Amino acid sequence: MGITTKVEEFKVVVGAGSLYVKRWTPEFAGTQSPLILLHDSLGCVSLWKNFPLLLAQRLSRCVIAYDRLGFGLSDARTDQPSISFIEEEATQYFPAIIKHLSIRRYALLGHSVGGGMAINIASSDPRCEAVITVSAQAFVQALTLKGISAAMKMFAQPGQLERLVKWHGTKAQWVLGAWSNVWLSSTFQNWSLEPYIGSVSCPVLVIHGDNDQYGSIAFPIYIAENTAGVAQTVLLKDCGHMPHKEQPEAVLSAVKGFLESNGDII
Repeated sequence: MGITTKVEEFKVVVGAGSLYVKRWTPEFAGTQSPLILLHDSLGCVSLWKNFPLLLAQRLSRCVIAYDRLGFGLSDARTDQPSISFIEEEATQYFPAIIKHLSIRRYALLGHSVGGGMAINIASSDPRCEAVITVSAQAFVQALTLKGISAAMKMFAQPGQLERLVKWHGTKAQWVLGAWSNVWLSSTFQNWSLEPYIGSVSCPVLVIHGDNDQYGSIAFPIYIAENTAGVAQTVLLKDCGHMPHKEQPEAVLSAVKGFLESNGDII
């Protein structure tokens, strides 16, 4: 018999529209802070698939995920994100989520660019008790740009955009442009986590695949070496950019072990 999990959906109004939020609360959940998920550049709540449910049940902890503005079931955007979109998510949109849900403390799990957003949030908000990055970028690397360029060529092929339409509807083309136009812009090439990573004092778990097509192991090394608190690194063999889909059991075990090992402060 499985664990009963309560699933709730919300809309949170921000200045430019509303954000879609989903929450999983397992039966007999403890009093720990919720774990909030931050999706990647082409992602949304639905693309996490069953990972949030598995996390909630494995951790006996509330798990929350939301669609950034312009993605998934959140409202559409007409403007393209600026080169400061990572910082803007941390200062403009994320605070609206925790305020609406009356969250006083929390842990973060961010995938890809969501990992950079998690680091940014944790650098300035003492309510963040832990950060887990999965396949996060730490700076702009040639491998990252090569991977994005290859993906753009693939999506330009007939029928490929429909893969995004399934999750983002009429916003699919905007989602694709929001990713490539920023990352491939010459004005974004000097971006890195350097301005704020040194202010992250909470425990950090860094998960990365050794075959990640969007970033080498230089990324997890940089993150682990430059946070101000305790950092743990998990490098997964024969794993690409989607560890939570490619090796879900390894990721779930790593997250559970990390949070339990820091249970006195999380």
